[in-house]
Amino acid sequence: MNAEDIDKSFLKHAIELARQARAAGNHPFGALLVLDGRVVLTARNTVATDRDPTAHAETNLVTSAIRQFSSDQIRRTVLYTSCEPCAMCVGKMYWAGIRSVVYALSVEELTALAGGRFLIPCRELFARAADPVRVVGPLLLDEAREVHLGFWPSKST
Repeated sequence: MNAEDIDKSFLKHAIELARQARAAGNHPFGALLVLDGRVVLTARNTVATDRDPTAHAETNLVTSAIRQFSSDQIRRTVLYTSCEPCAMCVGKMYWAGIRSVVYALSVEELTALAGGRFLIPCRELFARAADPVRVVGPLLLDEAREVHLGFWPSKST
């Protein structure tokens, strides 16, 4: 398998986590952390069930990672997420030491589905960081979009 096929395989897992989050009554977002080629952590969005607007899949994942892994291990991980991370999640990832992110649904696609709410492309944010962060995405747009269909209230035209 080439690098893109590997990325897509892990993203399919993240999208499945997003489906599980939605089925549990939360927003449809999922994320996972890969270290040395294997999944070491997974997380789903728990905004509704935790009654915490900051309980995004990525923040939940990073919180677990910083409690379980050394700084060196975290720097070697790749974070895969079903949707391009928001500004809050980007900040948490960066300060935790994650330097590689791969996402499926783009912020532009999410805006088209859910409406705009302080959505800034993660590349713009990471570009201002002192340390470089590898960003890959969007990938698997159709699969990533599908989990959001019918979830967000219709935008008025």
